[in-house]
Amino acid sequence: MPAHVLVIDDEPQIRKFLRISLAAQGYQVSEAATGAEGLAQAALGQPDLVILDLGLPDRDGQAVLVDLREWSAVPVLVLSVRADEREKVRALDAGANDYVTKPFGIQEFLARSRALLRQTPATATQQVAALEVGDLKVDFAYRRVLLGSSEVALTRKEYAVLATLAHHPGRVVTQRQLLIDIWGPTHAQDSHYLRIVIGHLRQKLADDPLAPRYVVTEPGVGYRLRVEG
Repeated sequence: MPAHVLVIDDEPQIRKFLRISLAAQGYQVSEAATGAEGLAQAALGQPDLVILDLGLPDRDGQAVLVDLREWSAVPVLVLSVRADEREKVRALDAGANDYVTKPFGIQEFLARSRALLRQTPATATQQVAALEVGDLKVDFAYRRVLLGSSEVALTRKEYAVLATLAHHPGRVVTQRQLLIDIWGPTHAQDSHYLRIVIGHLRQKLADDPLAPRYVVTEPGVGYRLRVEG
């Protein structure tokens, strides 16, 4: 099967140029003009490589990269006019595998693409767009939580805690890890923040803390998302 490359760029002429160049190398090419469309295609099409522009019309490409990395390990090559070193460092720290500035040489671009596609296939394809536990569904691609057929409205922190637990189903995530990852290193001891968010989560999920279906407390350690029946 040919490698599948997803190009997320709002410039039609760039998409056309990349489509022709990549197709000439034997790759299957998909296109998206917005960040939302790109994330949806990444979830549904499971590409082997994503080419990501940062100047997208609906949201910044850096934010798209952060969202993508919440649930996908697919190699990402950023292709942007932003040549500032801080932008490059920010993208690489957020999970980009490579960074090419526009205007660019097509041969170098194709060589960098081939290098990323040579990564271990298992690493590139271990993507989970959503997790379902009983009636609960966490959709990482769209940042949505469903309970049965109803969408659950969560705050940013509530979603971040639930998504972190969902990325490690059945495994205990320590209080310290959750606090550092979501609130930052300076809040590593502020366990009351986490208790409040967990309490709100349970209320919204109709989850009885004494007999939890979803969020289980491991006393003195942390929390886990229950996956057993």
